[in-house]
Amino acid sequence: MKKDIVIVGAGPAGIFTALEMLRLGSKKSILIVEKGQAIENRRCPKTKTKKCVGCTPCHITTGFSGAGAFSDGKLSLSYEVGGDLPSLIGADSAQETIDYADSIYLEFGADTHVEGVSDDEEVKHIRKRAIQAGLKLVDCPIRHLGTEKAQEIYLAIEQHLLANGVEILFGYECVDLILDGDRCTGVTVTDGRKDETIEAGSTVIATGRRGADWLEKVCAKHDIAHEPGTVDIGVRVEVRNEVMEQVNNVLYESKLIGYPKPFKNKVRTFCQNPGGFVSQENYDNDLAVVNGHSYKELKSNNTNLAILCSHNFNEPFNQPIAYAQKVGELTNMLGAGHILVQRYGDILDGKRTWQKELDRSNLKPTLPDAIAGDITAAMPYRAMVNIINFIAAVDHVVPGFASIETLLYSPELKFYSNRVKMDEKFNTNVAGLHCLGDSSGWTRGLMMASAMGVLMGRELV
Repeated sequence: MKKDIVIVGAGPAGIFTALEMLRLGSKKSILIVEKGQAIENRRCPKTKTKKCVGCTPCHITTGFSGAGAFSDGKLSLSYEVGGDLPSLIGADSAQETIDYADSIYLEFGADTHVEGVSDDEEVKHIRKRAIQAGLKLVDCPIRHLGTEKAQEIYLAIEQHLLANGVEILFGYECVDLILDGDRCTGVTVTDGRKDETIEAGSTVIATGRRGADWLEKVCAKHDIAHEPGTVDIGVRVEVRNEVMEQVNNVLYESKLIGYPKPFKNKVRTFCQNPGGFVSQENYDNDLAVVNGHSYKELKSNNTNLAILCSHNFNEPFNQPIAYAQKVGELTNMLGAGHILVQRYGDILDGKRTWQKELDRSNLKPTLPDAIAGDITAAMPYRAMVNIINFIAAVDHVVPGFASIETLLYSPELKFYSNRVKMDEKFNTNVAGLHCLGDSSGWTRGLMMASAMGVLMGRELV
């Protein structure tokens, strides 16, 4: 099979690469290779079984639009949020491209309402409390798609790509790159029964966080220039909506950043879901991790958000992804393959949480098959101390956040590939090879990955 362009991964970065090429009138042949299924065929059995059945690959994290279709569907509209792409292409260029990508989402049916831009005085009060607590508030405008609406939008994009000549090979996993000297000439893919060779003038790797481990190995094998990236290790916190009411109403998502003592590592909130639901995702090697969703219509009594500690390792260690996976595996072991949940007050008291304590709590877990236990038995000391001290600081901004009943689910892990070294046109040291989105180590989240795809599409045209 021969194509002008082959894109590995149908997440936002890969999708927007193909979409922008079409919008610019390109006649180049484009093939997208996707390990998962078309969006209309992605269904998580847990909605009926009420517990994870371990689909391989996981329908929540793989398939057209990647994890975006089953996430809370929030688009961060500021260049200050979403990774380090602005440092590669410039802040002005990043913001301009975000605005452009946002206009495409609107064309395909995104809600025109933007959260977090309405009440300047209330934002000032929240920022003042954050400053007093030693935290930085990033009041980023948010366009909330909602989990169910995100699926409709990405389905419309999928149908648009197919109707305009973009081929999508579903159910095929990329095995390896094909190199001719110092040039990439395509990829080898498999559906588990047979291998296929795809020759291409340009190869774009956009495998998302799910493909971070695979890309790390590919970079090492083919001497693709890269450097150890960041991994985020943390928990998903759940509180009653009443606790977060002011922040939810004013900002929708409060992005707080701190450097708590004694380690002063970067700790941040991420992916806040008012009235949302805590969920489980499965990665390769049966690794169960926690995430959160927020629907447009369906609402719970709780708000959940992630608290993530950024880990950057120095020489000689160069396996940050493997390190984070080990933390997750240890937590899974304690929960017999399930997500662990523990009350904040029990952590401070040095005891595990029991199911009977959850049953009589004001706060009812929205992940019903989470196992009550002790996450501190698996979480590294440094990360756990950072999380505890950060929660105490957030309590000054959001009174009641550090209550006895506040729930902490573990493991919440964000894998980002070792950062691939590229120029501003996303050229690697291997000719004909480009890396995008979260798999490149340069972006985090839907919008910045989409923006990177837009820029890649323009370069390929």
